[in-house]
Amino acid sequence: MSFWKRLTGGLGKTAQTVESGLRAALGLSGTMDAETREAVEEVLLKADVGVRVATALVSELAKKLPSPFTEDQLKAVLAGLIEARLKVLEAPAPLLRESLTVVAMVGVNGSGKTTTLGKMAAQWQAAGKRVLAAAGDTFRAGATEQVSVWAERAGADLVDAGGDAAAVAYAAVKKGMNEAYDVVLIDTAGRLPNRADLMAELGKIRRVVAKLLPEAPHHTLLVLDGTQGQAVLRQVEAFGAEAGVDGLIVTKLDSSAKAGFLLALAALETPLPVYYLGIGEGVDDLGNFEAAAFARSLVGLSEA
Repeated sequence: MSFWKRLTGGLGKTAQTVESGLRAALGLSGTMDAETREAVEEVLLKADVGVRVATALVSELAKKLPSPFTEDQLKAVLAGLIEARLKVLEAPAPLLRESLTVVAMVGVNGSGKTTTLGKMAAQWQAAGKRVLAAAGDTFRAGATEQVSVWAERAGADLVDAGGDAAAVAYAAVKKGMNEAYDVVLIDTAGRLPNRADLMAELGKIRRVVAKLLPEAPHHTLLVLDGTQGQAVLRQVEAFGAEAGVDGLIVTKLDSSAKAGFLLALAALETPLPVYYLGIGEGVDDLGNFEAAAFARSLVGLSEA
């Protein structure tokens, strides 16, 4: 099954809300009169796109839709407007370089960092890359075992050097350089941005690995729980400032009715690219973010 089809099913909770709401709005008059505009805006707010974005989208819809309009026209125009806004979130280039790539995974507890790391490792191993995982979550009981299980399942190697997270990261990058790995994935402990000590630990990891490889980590990815909707915006701001985050991964969208919050991510003053979307438990349920696919799935349209 293609990731597009998986995405259509994975966004089902949000898409159902949007699609049924748009259909109800269409039944009011078939034109973008005041009542219909209010109904469409309410639909978008339920999907958690945010007030400012919802208001702007409704205004743009009113300008672009014919009068009267059909359900297909409403969906198609809305999908186009959403796609245009989400384009800024598309990754500018693949994560992996031709030489060793070091990727650090950060986020709050329960966001799905370790599981996502395992899926990334499995996909890259399947693509013929040599992957080394670093068990850098030294706080949570069972974290090392979880990384170990995922590494074994993916066919990746594991570094668990003991000591603190920075020591584990250092050992992993050193091994990656000496033994010609393609990628080192560094797991880290879940932390709240208001824990200054734990946020400082991320800085230490960055400094330590940079001693071995000056540009490392090449990417620091913040993993966001998609069920939280716009509540994650504070995490983006905090981790971006404290941990040098340069990209995002959004997980658990199959359990979320708030997938529209990606439009709020796109509306941030300095939006960060979304490298992956997680829409299920399987390895293949992690895929690249594409604005067109996401927008069409969100409003209940099939692949173009």
